[in-house]
Amino acid sequence: RSTRRSRRRSPTTRKGGEAMSSKGKVASSVAGERINSELFTLTYGALVRHLLLDLESPEEVNKQLDRMGQNIGVRLVDDFLAKTNTTRCRNFKEAVKTIADTGFKMFLGIDAKVTQIGDKECKMVLNDNPLIDFVELPEKLEPLSYCNLLCGVIRGALEQVSMKVEVLISKDPLKGDERFELHMKLLEYINEEYPFADD
Repeated sequence: RSTRRSRRRSPTTRKGGEAMSSKGKVASSVAGERINSELFTLTYGALVRHLLLDLESPEEVNKQLDRMGQNIGVRLVDDFLAKTNTTRCRNFKEAVKTIADTGFKMFLGIDAKVTQIGDKECKMVLNDNPLIDFVELPEKLEPLSYCNLLCGVIRGALEQVSMKVEVLISKDPLKGDERFELHMKLLEYINEEYPFADD
């Protein structure tokens, strides 16, 4: 079972407090985003613990987190397009760069970088991953992919823009790696199906 470290930080002690004392709506927005990120981190930890108690298998928890993430990703696409005025990505390269440059910043407030990118495969490095704040994994939970929700979110989002992808966690600080890294592979472009036949 995942446990939080005792050095729990309160949202009110973070830099967002300084932003609240500065100018207007922009400052309020920044502080709000940081508080929401912190709240999401703690809520996510509670979710994973609940799944571990309910399913009793790290492998089954991984599958459930991926499914939940996929459902979230499907719903985030419309919100993302509406708020960013981003045009539809034409290919895999454009899609993953958009996720790294804008998507992670918009929804989690973090920076991501795409590396080793090709036409059908790439790696994505998260400079910071708030989901693993306060978390340590005991040895018995070694099979658990704690952040597998992120894999599902990306998979679901790209399915909405007609790309079927495989997303795996290739490096994880919770398992001793220096950074958090995702490995993404394009499986196929999905042909769009129209509900009405052409005349």
